[in-house]
Amino acid sequence: MQLTGDRFTQESAVFGNDLVTLPNFPAEIRAPQGTIPGVSSFQVHFADHDILTAGDRPDVLVAMNPAALKANLGDLPRGATIIVDTHDFTKRNLDKAGYASNPLDKLGEVDDILAGFQVQPVDLTGITVEAVKEFGLSRKDAARAKNMFALGLLSWMYGRPTEPTVEFLTKKFGKKPDILGANLAAFKAGWNYGETTETFVVQYEIKPAKMAAGTYRNITGNLALSYGLVAAGVRADLPVFLGSYPITPASDILHELSRHKAFGVTTLQAEDEIAGIGAAIGASFAGQLAVTTTSGPGIALKGEAIGLAVMTELPLLIVNVQRGGPSTGLPTKTEQSDLLQAMYGRNGEAPVPIVAPQSPGDCFAAAVEAARIAITYRTPVMLLSDGYLANGSEPWAIPDVEDLPVIDANFATGPNHVSAKAAKDGASEPDEFWPYLRDEATLARPWAVPGTAGLEHRIGGLEKGEGHGNISYDPANHDRMVRIRAEKIARIADSLPPLEVDDPSGEAKVLVIGWGSTYGPIGAACRRVRRAGYNVAQVHLRHLNPFPKDLGDILKSYDKVLVPEMNLGQLSRLLRAEYLVDAIGYNHVYGLPLKAAELAEAIGDLVGTAEGTDVHLGEHGLDTPAADHEANPAEARK
Repeated sequence: MQLTGDRFTQESAVFGNDLVTLPNFPAEIRAPQGTIPGVSSFQVHFADHDILTAGDRPDVLVAMNPAALKANLGDLPRGATIIVDTHDFTKRNLDKAGYASNPLDKLGEVDDILAGFQVQPVDLTGITVEAVKEFGLSRKDAARAKNMFALGLLSWMYGRPTEPTVEFLTKKFGKKPDILGANLAAFKAGWNYGETTETFVVQYEIKPAKMAAGTYRNITGNLALSYGLVAAGVRADLPVFLGSYPITPASDILHELSRHKAFGVTTLQAEDEIAGIGAAIGASFAGQLAVTTTSGPGIALKGEAIGLAVMTELPLLIVNVQRGGPSTGLPTKTEQSDLLQAMYGRNGEAPVPIVAPQSPGDCFAAAVEAARIAITYRTPVMLLSDGYLANGSEPWAIPDVEDLPVIDANFATGPNHVSAKAAKDGASEPDEFWPYLRDEATLARPWAVPGTAGLEHRIGGLEKGEGHGNISYDPANHDRMVRIRAEKIARIADSLPPLEVDDPSGEAKVLVIGWGSTYGPIGAACRRVRRAGYNVAQVHLRHLNPFPKDLGDILKSYDKVLVPEMNLGQLSRLLRAEYLVDAIGYNHVYGLPLKAAELAEAIGDLVGTAEGTDVHLGEHGLDTPAADHEANPAEARK
């Protein structure tokens, strides 16, 4: 199902549609086939205009077995099309899914649970086996091509180009002629079934979206983040080192970066999380752009080493692709519950900057920004992605390398301090290297590559004396160093651009503020509220520590502040503490993205309270920015 969804996505991307995807798969390595926990699904939302989410309620469901039908039926709106593979609706599979009887046998009866839907029973497996008979495969292997039959049928229904899938299959199975032939035959059979059968009388035309000029590709968040790390290394003229331990949903970054040795990337698959970050800190000490990747459980294990990077003041990127918790929790489901861990999850006063991307493609720019901060301010930086961004995809405009910021490593090259003896002798030229003398603007300390003559210095986890960097247990020095490290992080705000507030009317009394992957649902919900004739403002945070300097004034300029998050209110707590505003939380932890329609209702209620009126949203399109688009597939019928 993941392959099928990915191919449909690639077809739509090549065609020029805007799109957002939501892969959803079990956590178990071998999830029980035919059971509800074992259902693997792939949702794609595509359009001829700008969209922000993978959609709340799919218009078409392809269910390969009873468990898939039961797991997804509640997500569908009335009138949706359901294509069912009748072959797998056996008593054994019905029992696994918890059906007392076959719902396909109840169509049109009083207890028909599928009433109100356009149900299309198709023997996908049987037709596929017949279509690939000439290739001499076993029935089991032949039946495995049914996903390509389904892809062909959906490609016909929505006018998708078939050439990308044909090329993909040819490349993937070129050395296995029988497997290639069977997949191509099944794919074409699915297309022909839609074209010739009288069952499917409707075909949809979704035209290309109007996008800014440029070269686009479909990209997932993990892939974009990987490319961002490579690009940051290029722009900083530094080799990239990744010390990592495989963990869902961050492992793809390790896999991808291992392919890019040509760009000076070295990857180490360590024996555990602590070894991964330990090796990365060593690489940073040696003058490389060091990265470690993980998710929430790994951050817990890396906590002491992150403190070491804070104390040694070395550049380090810590990528946390968040997932449902606590403990191992929901390994393949998304969540935003590690923000407070990123802020405070270390011993001592150990502030760390936090950067969060807002979409799969934005993971690229966020990675470059995190590298800029880490290198410029000599600090570990936490980059908070999540499972929705990591596995989801969207069209991404490939940037010009020359447009990316240049990152200056500014290595120390010689002595920087005049010794007491030299000063006594009247000398003014530096003759010593002090590793904790600081840049006046950024408070960053020098970054000295080991082995550089004259720059020998002491480094480690014990408190450093200001300037000279030797071990110090002096109370006043410790207080000063703690405050300097905190001030260094605070000064990052001086380099941040002003926040962009989306308030078209300028008359909104309600501000919706979010971070990370809630950007899409918040944007779609705000569109719906505005299309209903009401005013609402939106602002989204990329930098969560330190906050942008103008955030306080923005918050105080609105009567009500709503904070939607996939946690129990972590950003809202930080905003209340920092700015003393009554930030109202909208919080769900379902392991799924927020639903835009439900969020729009919450925004509408708050707008009504702020304006003293009743708000009625009606059936306004969620992801449609302009009034000439309606979120109704019937509008696009051919």
